[in-house]
Amino acid sequence: MRREELAKMIDHTLLKPQATEEDVKRLVDEAKQMGFYAVCVNPWYVGLASKLLRGSGIKVAGVVGFPLGSTFAEVKEKEAGYIAEMGADEADMVMNIGALRSGRYNDVVKEIRSVVKFNFEHVKVIIEVSLLSEEEVKAACDAIIDGGADFVKTSTGFLQRATTAEDIALLKRIAGDKLKIKAAGGIRSYDQALEMIKAGASRIGTSTGPEILKGAPD
Repeated sequence: MRREELAKMIDHTLLKPQATEEDVKRLVDEAKQMGFYAVCVNPWYVGLASKLLRGSGIKVAGVVGFPLGSTFAEVKEKEAGYIAEMGADEADMVMNIGALRSGRYNDVVKEIRSVVKFNFEHVKVIIEVSLLSEEEVKAACDAIIDGGADFVKTSTGFLQRATTAEDIALLKRIAGDKLKIKAAGGIRSYDQALEMIKAGASRIGTSTGPEILKGAPD
């Protein structure tokens, strides 16, 4: 896959709690230089990223309920509203995984709808595939579809296990064409990114986008 084509599939990501304004500015500069699809930042930095990227065509994704997802739907709704006001084009929300595993399916659908209602261009729901059984992954995907979101995202990247091509293949087999797939968590090389895309991912979330692109042909 050519470098320019791959860049348009990457969300250049900075979600470290210690990130500074200078770090965000550097992230934005790299996104402009490399032509990434989006930057993904914590809510506090959505306004700054939106301001710096105005007119560039690069999207801003803000996270919601990050990184655990174990808060109230009303809190996620408020947070989604704030990042929408600050200029976020997309929202990457963490599903309440404990609620899903406890059989609280309707509550999970409710919280997804509480974010979707802000009419983001895309809402990606993070499910932490490595924590779920195949049956639970199916329930998670069903909830995302019923909630009106359009992406399932593999991981926050805060777990020790990296996302694998097998994770992507599982999501593709379960969701088919009903959901797009964002691969995130431990993707650090061109070969890894290509493996994810071949397995069915249409977006790559990574903090090492520039390094990944170095391995791509012109």
